[in-house]
Amino acid sequence: MSRQRNGVQRQMIALLDRLTPVEGYNLTPLDDVRLLRSNRRMSRTPVLYDPGVVIVVQGRKRGYLGDTVYLYDAQHYLVVSVPVPFTMETDATLGEPMLAIYLRLDFQMAADLLLELDEHHDAPQTRPRSMVSTPMDDALADSVLRLLQVLGSPLDTKILGPALLREIYFRIFVGRQGGTLRAALAMQGPFGKVAKAIRKIHGSYAKRLAVEDLASEASMSVPSFHAHFRTVTNTSPMQYLKSTRLHQARLLMMRNGLTAAAACVKVGYESSSQFSREFKRLFGRTPVDEVERMKRRFALPPPAAPSAYVSSH
Repeated sequence: MSRQRNGVQRQMIALLDRLTPVEGYNLTPLDDVRLLRSNRRMSRTPVLYDPGVVIVVQGRKRGYLGDTVYLYDAQHYLVVSVPVPFTMETDATLGEPMLAIYLRLDFQMAADLLLELDEHHDAPQTRPRSMVSTPMDDALADSVLRLLQVLGSPLDTKILGPALLREIYFRIFVGRQGGTLRAALAMQGPFGKVAKAIRKIHGSYAKRLAVEDLASEASMSVPSFHAHFRTVTNTSPMQYLKSTRLHQARLLMMRNGLTAAAACVKVGYESSSQFSREFKRLFGRTPVDEVERMKRRFALPPPAAPSAYVSSH
């Protein structure tokens, strides 16, 4: 890392340290921007990110999806184009907390920028992927620093923030793996068909959904849908649906104070014993124990404005 980049890094750490007074998620005046702080190491835990970008300025995160490890730290950022359930661990200490920015994807801003880019910039044809970890370059680091600088002022954020977000999107789309992300967001081919089914799951997870329904949504035969769905998410459609329901139940218990029994019904389970059994299998704790742990260790703000997907972090 160059001397100039080291200076940018130190400034980002100092700004983000001030902007994250509580451990967990900290809101900003921009609905799609949240700031993360963790003062301790977190062992591997299941997560389901909304489409978006995670930029770590201090500390380290590792995501595990199948046999692939995704590193996102001060030199790499993570981009998620469709929600995929994976496990994540965090390296952090009280003296050197993990500090990060989460940018939930603004699909309209991304679409408008991609249209403009297509007119002026030819991206290499690459295979779309649901999640990528990419080295941070100096241009993107400078853009992120300027976003952090304006987030300290509500007026600056309101006036300058949207343009800086667009600039960050631009840097990512023309970056090393920009072609992969642009292909994913174009939602074409089998990847796009699976993404359409995933959107249906996130919009209707509390309803009865059969594989046939999801395959029909994707305009695929059931065998073809199964194969392509696993390629995109590393899991089966029904396992994905189950994971989505359990993540949503955990959020409902934390944010809305629902009991396990009420959350179970709310997310589409008919058997409370099955819900409790599968919840413990996924999170390693009973619903009551997991919610108590989350409330004790992390601040979790109310959900931001609705997006194309509804998932948990």
